[in-house]
Amino acid sequence: MAELLRLLLSVSEKAANVARVCRQEAALFELLVQEKTGVDKNKKFVQDFKTLADVVIQEMIRHDVCTQFPELTGFIHGEESNKFENGLGESVTITVCAKEEDTCDLLAKVLDGDQTAAVLLTKAIHQNLQIRDEAAESLQLALSPADVGIWIDPIDATSQYIEGKEQEVSDGRFCPSGLPCALVLIGVYLRDTGEPVMGVINQPFSHKDSTGKGWKGQHFWGVSYGEVNRCSFTYPKQSLKKKNDSLSVVLSSSERREVKDALAPLCNGCLKYASGAGYKILCVIQGLVDVYVLSEGSTFKWDSCAPHALLRALGGGVSDLGECLSAVSNGNKGFKAELTYHQPQAGCQGVDRWANRGGIVAYLDSAVIDRVVGALVGKI
Repeated sequence: MAELLRLLLSVSEKAANVARVCRQEAALFELLVQEKTGVDKNKKFVQDFKTLADVVIQEMIRHDVCTQFPELTGFIHGEESNKFENGLGESVTITVCAKEEDTCDLLAKVLDGDQTAAVLLTKAIHQNLQIRDEAAESLQLALSPADVGIWIDPIDATSQYIEGKEQEVSDGRFCPSGLPCALVLIGVYLRDTGEPVMGVINQPFSHKDSTGKGWKGQHFWGVSYGEVNRCSFTYPKQSLKKKNDSLSVVLSSSERREVKDALAPLCNGCLKYASGAGYKILCVIQGLVDVYVLSEGSTFKWDSCAPHALLRALGGGVSDLGECLSAVSNGNKGFKAELTYHQPQAGCQGVDRWANRGGIVAYLDSAVIDRVVGALVGKI
């Protein structure tokens, strides 16, 4: 499993490179946007976009992982359909081929014969990139790849990626919107229980490079399995929040008024807002906020699996808000209702099968989730 982590770190950086390549020229980027329709549409948004970058990244990760770990074939799931429509109305199934020229020909067909763009993307997909991470390389984990599955969110916060607001992130600073909110998320879960055990987060657009024109990224990883709890992001362990301590709460700007009103007293009225579910959970991981709350079922397994594993490695978690509220209402205080990732929602179709339907609460400190749930009981 340490080898799998090292591979996921490398493919996440390849994915970040693809995301950056797809934003380099406006003319190219205009070709890469397709609107989702039907059961593949996220109902939270009036417009929810799928990009070729999303599909290419997802299929590249699937290809690279299955090549090294064939036992994972059929157990790598992603947000996107790998079918794309070109300007001629032709439906093209995106796959990564064994030979570069075959991948290039396929992408050229999607890109209406734009050979230059196809070559650029193909080079990014087929590059031999290795990330060196000493802590990851030294990790020992007695778990077989045959026991796990993978969730991929190729570009979380796609709307921010498309809009392309160039706002850099200073170390330890909160970023409410812009390219830094767009993340590559790769989460690993146990097939039998659905517990998240490993996560890789890559932030392709963290800061500008030395020229001031291109972008550099950063990555984070975490493992939580058995007695092993390791995370690449560490900071001094803070004491538990006291009952009257002010909390830092991050929400979606579209969160309903009842939730905002109920939580405002916990943070002296200073609620925070940010784009992207993955980024908001990353803010919890980094200690930039105490808790992320979402009352709607508008996130999915691919959004939460990777950052959930990092939070578990740090002693926190991601819980089903609806189940927590129900438990407290029935006198069962302290019930965490951690999300799992192996079973679809019964009676649902399309992406809704994998929705976190009860909403979520992401936290580092278990005392925080108790306060949040207590504030929301009977209010929503």
